[in-house]
Amino acid sequence: MSFANPYMFFILIIPFTIFVLLVLTNKEGVERVFSPKVLERIKVEGSGLSNRVRNSVLFLSIFFMIIAMSEPYINKGKTRVKISALEIVVALDISGSMRVKDRYPNRLQFAKKKIKSLLKDLPKDEIMLLTFADRVFLLSPFTSDKETLDSVLDGVSDNYILNYTNFKGLAKALKHIFKNKKQKIAVIVSDGGSKDELKYLEQVVKQEGIKLYAILIGTDEGGTLIDDKGKAILRNDEVVVSKVDKYLGKIAKRSGGDYIVADYNDDITSLAKKIKEDNNGIRSGKSIEIPQKVELFYYPLVLSVILLLLSFISTPKPEDMKINFKGFKNAK
Repeated sequence: MSFANPYMFFILIIPFTIFVLLVLTNKEGVERVFSPKVLERIKVEGSGLSNRVRNSVLFLSIFFMIIAMSEPYINKGKTRVKISALEIVVALDISGSMRVKDRYPNRLQFAKKKIKSLLKDLPKDEIMLLTFADRVFLLSPFTSDKETLDSVLDGVSDNYILNYTNFKGLAKALKHIFKNKKQKIAVIVSDGGSKDELKYLEQVVKQEGIKLYAILIGTDEGGTLIDDKGKAILRNDEVVVSKVDKYLGKIAKRSGGDYIVADYNDDITSLAKKIKEDNNGIRSGKSIEIPQKVELFYYPLVLSVILLLLSFISTPKPEDMKINFKGFKNAK
């Protein structure tokens, strides 16, 4: 037998020992007022358990409760379980154009909501999360822990936005990540880029056999490009307007993937379904070892509760239950 939390026993046994000593050495309030001789004369014998027995039962109850909190178990070894999941790299654009407000409240915050929706639609699959602009940043390695990924995304604020997009740097990062991997699935969340900017990415996607999916953020009408202080950016004394560029979507289509221009409807669910259908035959054949154990904590826990109830319940002594018939005769 082993204990899952042995430290709990050593932490709690010390205050428990102190508690036992205090109870055993401490006199009752009435014993402090009267002397032993006087107390013996005025004392009335009650029914039920004596204080000594009651305290012993209570101590045992607490002791078994400590044992239960230490979680005893019997180790039955380990079993290997196969995991059928996709490994997907999700890359979020954090360049300056993601400040544009043609999507509420702006493109970056809107993109984060779309990624969270994608995570919900891929509950068992492993996701690696990247952000990219002039550099590429790893936010999370491959994990199926969607709550952690949500928390990481919440930490990506407008303060992280950098000046320009470097799709070449992203292409190099994807090439390195997918090296010697069977699954090569990437989802890029961005407002796109020109053909010249995406030239190297297209080349890498084709050479490495990466299946690319794109979630394009923005509108055809576009919005005013603003700086980190919220002021409009001017070029030749004219306001610069940023529109969604769909060339990234064309690259995704040619790679065997797909793309959507994200809207306020439930478009992510259809994209997630497409990703699952396209890559069903190349799911990961990973396996993990899961420990097999028989939990025993409920035995001391049940025993503790029973003893605790006994310590607070009084039962009449046998002699208290006898009827004094002699007294009834005298009364007649």
